[in-house]
Amino acid sequence: MVTSVYGRRSPVALLVIGFVAGALAVFIFHQLTILLLSLGAATPGNVYSMRPIPPFGVPAVFNQAFWGGLWGCVFALVADRFPRSWPLWLAGLVFGAVGPTLVGWFVVAPLKGNPVAQGFDAARMWRGPVINGMFGLGLGIFFDLLRRLSARARWA
Repeated sequence: MVTSVYGRRSPVALLVIGFVAGALAVFIFHQLTILLLSLGAATPGNVYSMRPIPPFGVPAVFNQAFWGGLWGCVFALVADRFPRSWPLWLAGLVFGAVGPTLVGWFVVAPLKGNPVAQGFDAARMWRGPVINGMFGLGLGIFFDLLRRLSARARWA
């Protein structure tokens, strides 16, 4: 059993909770943030896209939810490293604004042949921390909710 400030759970249960929380955060917080930003003409809007993503042809929104779930697993492993005085929504917000954004800028972008950190163009760079921060906010909220619900269940 893993004991942390967030309760006593098996590592597998924590990872499942993290994955589900991350996937839900993509479907709700991430996508709705993109929608709101696109309505304000701040970013191109391609919300809930069903465009197939190579190599398997998975719709883009499900691809994003999968990666959001993996980020949720990472959050589940590091959540108790944030200050104990922070609520999980705040830890998630900071985690989302920093972790996925930096990986997107410095790992994913070069792998896809795109400029590092949006070419350091501030007019484009701010979107990553905002969209990913909102994803993280949802991640923290859902992680806390699912963690509390699982405390009542016998399987976790």
